[in-house]
Amino acid sequence: MKTLWRQTRSFPPAVRLLMANQFAINLAFYMLMPYLAAHLSGGLGLASWVVGLVLGVRNFSQQGMFLIGGTLADRFGYKAPIMAGCLLRTVGFGLLGWVDSLPALIAASAATGFAGALFNPAVRAYLAAEAGERRVDAFATFNVFYQAGMLLGPLVGLALLLADFRSVCTVAAAIFAVLTVLQGRALPFRRGEATDSKSESVLAQWRTVVANRPFLLFATAMIGSYVLTFQVYLALPLAADNALGSKGTWATSGLFVVSAAVAVVGQLRLTGWAKQRWNPAQALVRGLAVMGLAFLPLALTPPETTSVILFALVAAVALLAAGGAVVYPFEMDTVVTLAGNRLVATHYGLYNTVSGLGITLGNLLTGALWDFARRHDALWLTWCTLTATGLACAASIAALARNGRLTAQKPQLAAA
Repeated sequence: MKTLWRQTRSFPPAVRLLMANQFAINLAFYMLMPYLAAHLSGGLGLASWVVGLVLGVRNFSQQGMFLIGGTLADRFGYKAPIMAGCLLRTVGFGLLGWVDSLPALIAASAATGFAGALFNPAVRAYLAAEAGERRVDAFATFNVFYQAGMLLGPLVGLALLLADFRSVCTVAAAIFAVLTVLQGRALPFRRGEATDSKSESVLAQWRTVVANRPFLLFATAMIGSYVLTFQVYLALPLAADNALGSKGTWATSGLFVVSAAVAVVGQLRLTGWAKQRWNPAQALVRGLAVMGLAFLPLALTPPETTSVILFALVAAVALLAAGGAVVYPFEMDTVVTLAGNRLVATHYGLYNTVSGLGITLGNLLTGALWDFARRHDALWLTWCTLTATGLACAASIAALARNGRLTAQKPQLAAA
């Protein structure tokens, strides 16, 4: 904690505010979202397809609108989208606890999703602009606050559920309302350097980003890392349920705690260790390789040994979180480098959209592979495929680095 405190204090006030802001955002988000499906199905008695629709609208409105959010941040500055996103979350989370009609629930879900699309690219671009040459350290510290919010949010939400679901929504909405006011009063206006977005159309901005071939290659190569990270929500819980039956839910909760705790405790140490030994490309390659190899213990574990499977699950989550902690700050820094410090929020927006689409496709394939492997008593096939995905991702980044595609490029200006 002392290291985190010293590291946080070493950054400018705006960066510190953004870190505290992200902790509160994740705290409020994760105190509500893990329990929303149960509220919709059990509390409101909605059909499963309706629950899926409501949750799907939130995901689509966020992933599909990241590019819009990033573009708005580059055109009007970073502060306005951050405030607008928090205000939308205030309204959306408040509605989720107090409405029961399908149109109102869909509107609330869409508002919470679009809110994320507004403030996520803007926060990262603002952080990169303020941190300057210390971007890697800033993103590492930022991720500690990010993961801490994820760790504490479900616990706070569970405590509030002892009252009722409306209490969860009301408190979450109140947190976002306070964040909106705090940012309005304390967050300075900031626009990225070398941004001339006012003099060109939105389509010209998008053409500039799409024409950035090294950036697109990097975003595509990194899709595998997001597919692997998401297995904490998909393949690993399925494995816990398959091995432990009714106790699988408790095991899954424990896996979430392990994942967040590794990032919170180890992020700064891992980043400092990696910076001393490797350049950014090497850190990315090695971190991605560790993320892929995290699934290897499960592939080598006999399916009938429950205790060994549980140990393998914990090892997989810990290695996955450690590899992700190594990757994240260098990944975020590389996006800024490839953007040439121009239209950074728009680049982050497109990057998030590409990764979101990759997660969707990856989940479909992983789910189908899991079903096939389980029918044929060959779960090792799922874990070996995920390991191969991580190693392929690492090899792709290594190839881009060898070809000079991960260094700053001269920005290509699109014709008006």
